[in-house]
Amino acid sequence: MRGVSWHKFFTNKMALAGGIVVVLLFIISLLAPWISPYDPGEINLRMVLSPPSSNHLFGTDQLGRDVLSRMIWGSRISLKVGFVATGIAIVIGIILGAVAGYYGKWVDITIMRFVDIMLCFPAFFLILAVIAFLEPSIWNIMIVIGATGWMGITRLIRADFISLKERDFVQAARTIGAGDPRIIFVHILPNAMASVFVAATLGVAGAILTESALSFLGIGVQPPTPSWGNILTAGKDNIDIAWWLSLYPGLAILITVLGYNLLGEGIRDSLDPRLRR
Repeated sequence: MRGVSWHKFFTNKMALAGGIVVVLLFIISLLAPWISPYDPGEINLRMVLSPPSSNHLFGTDQLGRDVLSRMIWGSRISLKVGFVATGIAIVIGIILGAVAGYYGKWVDITIMRFVDIMLCFPAFFLILAVIAFLEPSIWNIMIVIGATGWMGITRLIRADFISLKERDFVQAARTIGAGDPRIIFVHILPNAMASVFVAATLGVAGAILTESALSFLGIGVQPPTPSWGNILTAGKDNIDIAWWLSLYPGLAILITVLGYNLLGEGIRDSLDPRLRR
């Protein structure tokens, strides 16, 4: 990626730790069918709420299902929601931000006032309101999270386009007859993607956290599909006798979100020329 100080990134221990967490999570989700010790949907009523043991390292839930297996498969849900929702937000943010920053004037004013209106609504409560009218499913969750998380990316892209559209290479493209779409997507946008990459990394963490919260409330990913949020719901219902149902998925969410945030912060620091030596 152009503009990144890779030396600074690889000497940032916190960023490397975040990167390792992200890579491990990706590997675990990819290898879930082979490394999961049990079928995540397998019910064993003789092992209901069994504590952690050699047979079930993270214990079992209220239906005797292996918690470790459900968490491994749940990591797939987290990654899918994180990447798809963030991808939707990036596409919307890039289009609106590019149009606002490139054309300016009344186009910029109209789009940015719409951004300001969207920012007036608390994001999580807006998501709850929309989900209340839709069937709770993983695809609806991803679409709603993405459709309510594009405002920050729009602002970033707009600012980059305002700065870049007056550069010499843009003027040269206009001189040779390049149209607006070509200038926007071929000449300017690639030079603005570094900040988008940082925002996307941080956005994945936010999407994972939001999905977990929605599943915890019972309006996200629905059982029997395993997700960290609905495992936590079972933990809430059995908190007095099954502490492992709350501890392990809670730690998984904490470590995953922290890993993405550390990675995003590290990339942002490596992109800042004021912090380079």
